[in-house]
Amino acid sequence: MIPIAIYHWNIGIVSRGKGKSAVAAAAYRSGEKLTNEWDGMTHDYTRKGGVVHTEIMLPPHAPPSFSDRSTLWNSVELYEKAGNAQLAREIDAALPIELSREEQIRLVREYCSSQFVSRGMCVDFAIHDTDKGNPHCHIMLTMRPLDERGTWAAKSKKEYDLDENGERIRLPSGRYKTHKVDLTGWNDKDNTLLWRKAWADYTNDFLERNGSPERIDHRSNAERGIDEIPTVHMGVAACQMEKKGIATEKGELNRSIQKTNRLIREIRAQIGKLKEWIADLFKARETAPEQPPQSPNLANLLMKYLSVQREKSRKYSQRWQQQHAADELKTIAAAVNYLSEHSISTLDELDASLSSVSDKVYSIREGMKTAEQRMKELQKLIENGENYLQYKPIHAELKKLKNGWTNKRDKYEEAHRAELTLWNAASRYLHANLTDIKMLPISKWKQEYADLKEQRDTDYTKLKATRTEVAELQKIRRCVDIALRADQPEQAQTRTKLHEQER
Repeated sequence: MIPIAIYHWNIGIVSRGKGKSAVAAAAYRSGEKLTNEWDGMTHDYTRKGGVVHTEIMLPPHAPPSFSDRSTLWNSVELYEKAGNAQLAREIDAALPIELSREEQIRLVREYCSSQFVSRGMCVDFAIHDTDKGNPHCHIMLTMRPLDERGTWAAKSKKEYDLDENGERIRLPSGRYKTHKVDLTGWNDKDNTLLWRKAWADYTNDFLERNGSPERIDHRSNAERGIDEIPTVHMGVAACQMEKKGIATEKGELNRSIQKTNRLIREIRAQIGKLKEWIADLFKARETAPEQPPQSPNLANLLMKYLSVQREKSRKYSQRWQQQHAADELKTIAAAVNYLSEHSISTLDELDASLSSVSDKVYSIREGMKTAEQRMKELQKLIENGENYLQYKPIHAELKKLKNGWTNKRDKYEEAHRAELTLWNAASRYLHANLTDIKMLPISKWKQEYADLKEQRDTDYTKLKATRTEVAELQKIRRCVDIALRADQPEQAQTRTKLHEQER
């Protein structure tokens, strides 16, 4: 088994339409004080701790002045005129704690050089580490190409749609139908998969070169053949609350999922060992033709175990023998009761029972996976629904401020930027996932979540009961093993006598 290190790699867009700013993002990630010349706002993060390295990497045709963080991102901000402009692409990735700081920096540098700078992007990356075991990097990428003179060029162009005769298609409005053509290829959806895999490849190469056995894997649990319930993404707010010792709903859900996955792994491992043991016994029986064809009787083997243990205890004191005998009787009584309750008398029936237990675990797990997925969906609906209702009055007030009152509207929007950003995000999510958002059934969602949580707890109790059942089977295995080993010398003597008689 290759030890698996933490893999985290996430990509997003810094968009003005979502209330974000490239200058603000760069200031936060670098821990600097930067002023956005587009809106005049100053972002001061000089008191932010944990920034251990920052660096700007430029393609050959970029202006040397872009080596200054403020110059680079203000150039981006000022060139983009639209209110919903996409200003930068950002990536955050976990860095292996197995690498030294110098190796971590080299890893990010080589990754960015090969994947982004070589394709003409400007890169601004920062490494954060607060000495809490979570070193990570933030990578900001420009989204507009630079021409050979070092000036910003077009991201895309419009082309006319043509009919089967090669003629332009006229719309009812009188305009011609067009489509957008990406001129860089940077927005191709396949890039995300390629960049994710490249991060894993580069990281594993550095780990190998440094003699570390750990590796990371960019694939999902399903792609890796790991049949576990996936955890939910925590998000910045929930992570910060958890770090302060404040339990969150997302945190509780993740802890429950992790606890369930551990229990399932334990049960499946124990069942696997028992199945292998039975398979070995069957194989041994096949190679011994003088053995009876029927499967050994488990009750007889348990009685044999009891007599073996009684014989072994003779060399100890009378008091110890009595206590030991009482303990062994309890063990055998519990084993016999279990076998009787489950109608198990032979190894074949025990094997079938193990398969049944395995199927039961699988069924419970599948039900829990479905419930956990729905709980994740409900969490998002509840969170966005509450944000939508809470900040709706602020958005309504903004709408009242007409465009003619530009100064007043801009000031109001700036004063409530955070609330409006949350409302806009909630509105987009709800419109994308609901057919009607006039009536948000938040109470109904919360009740459904509570019901699923109760069902999850019930299923977890069932899994614990299954673990107890498997533990009982492990005890039976131990007793049967001892009995079978005790039988072997007797069987060998019997075979010797038969050979002598044949002679």
